[in-house]
Amino acid sequence: MKAANVLEMAWLSQLKMKRFIDITKGLNSKQSLCCLLLCGFFATTVNAASVLPSEQYKITTLANELKSPWSMIELPDGSWLITQRDGHVVIVKDSHQTTVKVDLPGLYVAGQGGLLDVVMSPDYTQSKEIIFTYAQGKLEANRLVIAKAVFNGDHFTQPEIIYKVTTDKNTPQHYAGRALILPDNTLVFSSGDGFDHREQAQVKSSQLGKVLRIHLDGSLPNNNPFIDHENKSARAVFSLGHRNTQGLVYDYDTKHIVSHEHGPAGGDELNYLTAGTNYGWPVITYGKDYSQARISPFQDYPGMKKPLVDWTPSIAPSGMAYYGSKHSAFPSLQKHVLITTLVDKKLISVNLASGQFDQLDVFSEISGRLRDVFITSSGNVAVLTDGKSAKLLLIQPE
Repeated sequence: MKAANVLEMAWLSQLKMKRFIDITKGLNSKQSLCCLLLCGFFATTVNAASVLPSEQYKITTLANELKSPWSMIELPDGSWLITQRDGHVVIVKDSHQTTVKVDLPGLYVAGQGGLLDVVMSPDYTQSKEIIFTYAQGKLEANRLVIAKAVFNGDHFTQPEIIYKVTTDKNTPQHYAGRALILPDNTLVFSSGDGFDHREQAQVKSSQLGKVLRIHLDGSLPNNNPFIDHENKSARAVFSLGHRNTQGLVYDYDTKHIVSHEHGPAGGDELNYLTAGTNYGWPVITYGKDYSQARISPFQDYPGMKKPLVDWTPSIAPSGMAYYGSKHSAFPSLQKHVLITTLVDKKLISVNLASGQFDQLDVFSEISGRLRDVFITSSGNVAVLTDGKSAKLLLIQPE
């Protein structure tokens, strides 16, 4: 689908892509999926010449029986940390899987809330610090929180809260909660609109419906776009007009921050984020309310940025990873973002280098609700499935 300059054609383009996928999907063996589900740590070789990647690959199960996982990282020693929304972290090391409870202050597990993202501190090899995002509070007043803890290889120290979103909400939805460390070692993270509070995405003094930027000690960078705002809450805002941002990655080849977010019924978006930019929600959107009522009469508005890609109908993008030029295991994926989806139930790629944001299915044997994707230091691709009996899958070239 090409959506850079012809967003009004996005729906038709997606239908064309689905027809293409339906044609090509039959070229892959259904037995590959069966082997994937049944064989655990057994690796299955797949010929993926018909879709990206063009290289042959194998799929291995690294972890299974995960309980509503949300994100994962690979540590320098090759072990994995997988967050579960109930506050547990699954540790995978040397083919062994253990689960530990992280004592997150005030953890709120309800709706879409709970333990969410996990990233390594940039000085992890020295500090062993791990950064978490999670929901904190109670139904009548809850918020997104950033915390860090030291990991000794088996357990975590008592987490230290470094930042709380200052605007409480009374809904257990739309936390966003994705975190990204930038090359300057600042942390940007997404805060959702709280579902029932979407108008606050346009209010600078509210931290709902925003991407925020902080130092790793919780202080604010002095070059944040609204650092001189009279309201202290606005000083942490990096960008505004977001609904529920679920993907944040850094394209180091072009030096872009790339994000994606859930729209309502339609209107899922891919954006390049820049400081101080207004991305329009809920003033401009290609989506409708779940009742099919019109949210806004506008699809563009002065001073608001239109998306690079619009997905209508919704695909429900969840995780995202950037496969950059430094990764060589799958050369055909270089300069693409890989995106897991919950509604389309597949992994897709978006070509950032072409300027047309062309999309294709990748690793099409992996299907179902997919929660997150991660690129390892060696260029392999890890995919986290969703649900109460989820898996962590590793894809390597054959």
